[in-house]
Amino acid sequence: MTPLPSLLLLVLIAAAPSPAPASAATLAVSGGGASPVVCGVAKENRTLVCAPVSGGAASSNASAVAPFLTFTEVSAGRGFVCGIQEGGAALFCWPPVAAPRWDQLRRVYNGPGALRDLAVGADHVAAYDAAARRVRWWRDGARFPPPVDGSFRSLVSGDGFSCALEANASAAVRCWGPRGSAVQAAFANATSVRYLAAGGARACGVLASGAVLCSGSDSANASAALPGELFPYGLAVGDSHACGLLRPNNTAVCWSLGGPTTTLYFPAAGTGTQFQFLVAGGNLTCGVVIIDFSVVCWSLDSVASHVPLPRILPGVCVRDESSCAGCGFMPQSQQFCGGFGGICKSLCDDSPAPPPRTPVSPPPSSPPPPGSSSKRVSKAWIAFCVVGAVGGFAGLCSIVYCLVFGFCSNKRVHNSVQPNITTTAGAVADNNNNNNNNGGAAGSPYGSPNGSRARGLFRRQLSRVMTRQRSGPSSFKDPAEEFTFAQLEAATKGFALETKIGEGSFGTVYRGKLPDGREVAIKRGESGPRARRFQEKESAFRSELAFLSRLHHKHLVGLVGYCEENEERLLVYEYMKNGALYDHLHPKPGAPPSPVASSWKLRIKILLDASRGIEYLHSYAVPPIIHRDIKSSNILLDGGWTARVSDFGLSLMGPPEAEEQPGSQSQSQRHLTVKAAGTVGYMDPEYYGLHHLTVKSDVYGFGVVMLESLTGRRAIFKEAEGGSPVSVVDYAVPSIVAGELPKVLDPRAPEPAAHEAEAVELVAYTAVHCVRLEGKDRPAMADIVANLETAFALCEGSAGGGFGNSSSSASLSVTSMDRSGALV
Repeated sequence: MTPLPSLLLLVLIAAAPSPAPASAATLAVSGGGASPVVCGVAKENRTLVCAPVSGGAASSNASAVAPFLTFTEVSAGRGFVCGIQEGGAALFCWPPVAAPRWDQLRRVYNGPGALRDLAVGADHVAAYDAAARRVRWWRDGARFPPPVDGSFRSLVSGDGFSCALEANASAAVRCWGPRGSAVQAAFANATSVRYLAAGGARACGVLASGAVLCSGSDSANASAALPGELFPYGLAVGDSHACGLLRPNNTAVCWSLGGPTTTLYFPAAGTGTQFQFLVAGGNLTCGVVIIDFSVVCWSLDSVASHVPLPRILPGVCVRDESSCAGCGFMPQSQQFCGGFGGICKSLCDDSPAPPPRTPVSPPPSSPPPPGSSSKRVSKAWIAFCVVGAVGGFAGLCSIVYCLVFGFCSNKRVHNSVQPNITTTAGAVADNNNNNNNNGGAAGSPYGSPNGSRARGLFRRQLSRVMTRQRSGPSSFKDPAEEFTFAQLEAATKGFALETKIGEGSFGTVYRGKLPDGREVAIKRGESGPRARRFQEKESAFRSELAFLSRLHHKHLVGLVGYCEENEERLLVYEYMKNGALYDHLHPKPGAPPSPVASSWKLRIKILLDASRGIEYLHSYAVPPIIHRDIKSSNILLDGGWTARVSDFGLSLMGPPEAEEQPGSQSQSQRHLTVKAAGTVGYMDPEYYGLHHLTVKSDVYGFGVVMLESLTGRRAIFKEAEGGSPVSVVDYAVPSIVAGELPKVLDPRAPEPAAHEAEAVELVAYTAVHCVRLEGKDRPAMADIVANLETAFALCEGSAGGGFGNSSSSASLSVTSMDRSGALV
């Protein structure tokens, strides 16, 4: 009987309720400035977007706040708007304007703990450090106490106070700040507050019964007139009003505050609009509409109207369902959170907490024989505990198995070379026919686009019998190390000139050696005055650190660690012994000959490796990641000539994939509208001219790299001294399409052997399709990978090489393909 109490304790712990979801929001209203500003976290890519609002109606279009940063939640007061960056380790604030400049953003917190429950008052900021279990304040002018330890939820802020609910059975209201004691007094006798909201000088709470209690009510009559059938979530408080969501249909009701009487009004009653949650600031209230996650705003004397913000994230993303108080995640909310975690259900929180269980006395009956009752009870408890222990152990094993092997989710395997295998007899026969007719049409292997040898170079699924090694990411990624500036300064001999090996998107790259003997590449952000240059450096640093910390693939450069001290921003990477592809294609005068220049097989292998890295970004990251700066200098080579894509300083998360519906845009047509950035010569014309950024923008840049590798020409070059600049696209594409590929091939490379000639031709026509003007006409990276695998396998049959085996086998059967059209 000894194990029984321990087993019962485990059962009781498992059944105990967890803290309710927090009151943090993905939408905020600032009443300060010339006009109110509404800001929200976009559902599609979790960037923060703001729009000015006047009288409940939008006065102009929305603007993104630092589009390269992603946020989890946002809050606003009169003086500023603040947002917690994804991951919770950084907190940024800026003036209440719709389009703040970079130099107006201020980072007021930088880890190490992850923040949540952001609550901005009139002129102070509060947030909860969950790891340290501590409420913290910033910009408060020393009017608030030092950080307060304890477990809290539903943290809110008003003018001169912050309040929160204790995360225990009592759920008592605690308040701090100059007005904190007065606000807290209004909730002294309330023992069942489920949710708090604050604004102006007041705080309101929804009780378990659905009734609402507000501080600062002038009379008992005013308090009695408050609504009593509210959901416990979604409450919003402004300067002189409050709004809540009515049971059972989630429609909004508002009421006045601070007067001798209370006036109720229904701002969206005419439309029957149902809201996910509400927020308020000043005299303006806004809500996220359930049906489409759009934003509707109104004030006391205006009609509710839509605000031109993008679809808003319907709640704060949390890592696991243990944060949802047993409610679980909203259906399909994982896709809104980048595949990591989800959004807690709100409706689950409307049921009152269950009463404490008390033993139930059995009905009177005839007394059992002595000892028999205790034996029956003992056996029943033993059986219950044994079954429970076995079931719990089996469930624990299942969870561990799922976490280790990844069989519990429907996510795609992070493997960019998962083969599409078809073994139809027709495909094999067609391949044999093609191979037997090699001498048919032309003496040169470079036929025209309509020649028999080149016909059909772009079939999406190649018929093949092959065995491929995995080139996907490892199951686990070591966390990035944090270095001191002194450590990295010593590793580079004081950033000596002889250790400089290149430049990246925001600084100079140096070769270094750590005390443990590891060779690394250290990118140091340009130092300078704290102005626009620093903000650009900061954004690039944040972007690259965020992406490389969660990406792991053998064809992406590996992040070792970082340093962040004062204005110094440094990133530490694995050292790539053979430098950048650019340096081998365009060596400096007097440089030793490169193996890349003398081997078509190695050039194609490098292109294949890089394409796999880009395909991983496009097809296996959720949402897709757009690199935005694909070029030969960002393709690095390690000691074994394996290529890796580097420099994520300009990268952005692209539009998430969605199921295709009749009449809807395809994945390649969905785009971000952002200011063009990248390198001239590699930039997608659609992106440069229309600011339409898609994954096909990276395809264009990679097409330029392929032409660069074939011709040995720079992306932009001069054919003669004093001549006009020419792009490699304009130089090479007409000759390739005319069937005159030998005219533009790199003269430094040897004449391709028979099998290599076919491989080079396949690469050339793939590149032609990649650099088409319209993104919809370009192939996907998966198709490019398939073609390059075919080309490399053809090279495997030729003499020479010696740079190791590809991930694919030379055993291949190539079907009929059409190179004159798009991939099919």
